[in-house]
Formats: sequence, C-alpha cells, structure tokens
Amino acid sequence: MGSLSIWHWLIVLLVVVMIFGTKKLRNMGSDLGGAVKGFKDGMKDGASSDAPAATTGPTAQVSGNSTADKTTIDVEARQKS
Repeated sequence: MGSLSIWHWLIVLLVVVMIFGTKKLRNMGSDLGGAVKGFKDGMKDGASSDAPAATTGPTAQVSGNSTADKTTIDVEARQKS
C-alpha cells in the first residue's frame, strides 16, 4: 500500500490534464524551465563575482553615519575568547 503503481500515476496525470489542460501545463513547464535556467545563470554570475570580493581585505567600518535608516541596528562583532 506504500507505493503507487503505474495505473495510479496515469489516473493522477489524466485528472491533472483534465483540470489544467495541455496548453496551461505546457506554459507552466516552460516558465519553470526558464526560472531554473535563470537561477543557474545567476548562480554562475554570483560565484564569479564573489571570488574577487573574497580575496580583498575587510572594509573599514563606517561610524557616525547620519544618513542611515533609523530602523538599522548598529552592532559590533566580537570574537569569542
């Protein structure tokens, strides 16, 4: 009872096609494929642009910034001893 047979999957597929229609399913598939491709391209671009930033040293801390948003919380990181 734990696994579904091929007949169960065919019935589920038939119900989904009857509810959404083939055109809507095709559009959803192409949208999903485009989103996955965009995500992969973004990960490639992000990995290549992050590598040079990681090799540079830490930036200086900005203090007394009066133009900061009032909802921003200023914290100081300290190492555990």
